[in-house]
Amino acid sequence: MEAILATRQIAVWQDRRAIALLMAASLTTMANATIAPALPGLERLFAGDPNAALLTRLLVPAPSLSVAIFAPLAGIAADRIGRRPLLLFGVILFVLSGCAGLVLPDLPTIFASRLVLGIAVALIMTAQTALIGDYFTGDDRNALTGLQISARNLGGLVFILSAGWVATLSPRLPFAIYALAAAFLPLMWLVIVDLPRLSPAGVNLADPSDKQGGWRLPLALLVLLQGATNMIFFIMPTQLAFFLDAQGYDSAIMTGSALGVLMLSGGGFALLYARIQRAVGYAGIFALGYGAMALGFLMLLLASTTAAIFAAVAAIGAGYALVSPGFVALALNLAPAQKRGLAGGILTASIFIGQFCSPLVSTPVIAGYGYGSLFGGTATLLACMTSTAALAGGVRRLRRR
Repeated sequence: MEAILATRQIAVWQDRRAIALLMAASLTTMANATIAPALPGLERLFAGDPNAALLTRLLVPAPSLSVAIFAPLAGIAADRIGRRPLLLFGVILFVLSGCAGLVLPDLPTIFASRLVLGIAVALIMTAQTALIGDYFTGDDRNALTGLQISARNLGGLVFILSAGWVATLSPRLPFAIYALAAAFLPLMWLVIVDLPRLSPAGVNLADPSDKQGGWRLPLALLVLLQGATNMIFFIMPTQLAFFLDAQGYDSAIMTGSALGVLMLSGGGFALLYARIQRAVGYAGIFALGYGAMALGFLMLLLASTTAAIFAAVAAIGAGYALVSPGFVALALNLAPAQKRGLAGGILTASIFIGQFCSPLVSTPVIAGYGYGSLFGGTATLLACMTSTAALAGGVRRLRRR
């Protein structure tokens, strides 16, 4: 079956299934950050609520908590009932729960709708990851995992900029942006189908590693590495505004601009992922990505001008865009066909667990030792990860020789 799928007549980005999956990928960044520009307005709108300050700040990370809990369950469901129903139901639920903030009467119910939104994201991301593994192989799969990161970055940039504009009219209007996902449903309905599933016996015969469980430990290590990577990267959206404010910048304008540079850099370098990966291999691209992130945090530590700060966040965005697709591609290569949903669910959960844990780890470091120690320590850790990846690549080349 996979050999048949690998025979292609068109570029992967021209495949309508790939376009539908990239549309789904663009929703994931949109889920959390779209309403961020509206938070001050929402706090004022619900000023009568004694918990308004806390609840408004929880509206952005709330979906991450649901994703972390429900994504592995969504993965099991994707393997048992199919990817198509999960993806379609997830997008419908995404639209309904995302737009609910337009009409819900108070902050507690809006917060509850954000938790439901996280369930929708878990369904979408898990099904989408499994479908990439089902539909594509080899270079096409690598190319699509890179395009996926680009879609997340560029889609997030468009949605966040749109939300910033409409939030000036009303703090509730950014919730309407979630309705854009409904425009993706017709194409998904037409082109997304579940492939015939192999019987358990057939999978075991075709893939001895599944019978012996030899793929589970490498996948677990990959998941831990992805969680740590996202915990490091999420220092940017959670701490950058406070760092810039401490440096004397207008934090709102400067943070928006810096995060825009971060997303543009990440979106651009993600487009180059497949080409670079073919040239240097997985170990090489992890070394390049972590090296760029290490350089970015070091530059941020030493930055004294606006241009230097923008260059630093661009390096961090580029490095993250180079390493992120590799997690998906390697996980899909490791997991047997009948376990791709579970693998996608666990990968999805690790992303959001890392995001959720990031401020819990970085904030005490800042309080105790300052931003210099945070950025310097992070750069040192990333340099060690770079060296490890480079050493692994070197050992592999020697073995081949």
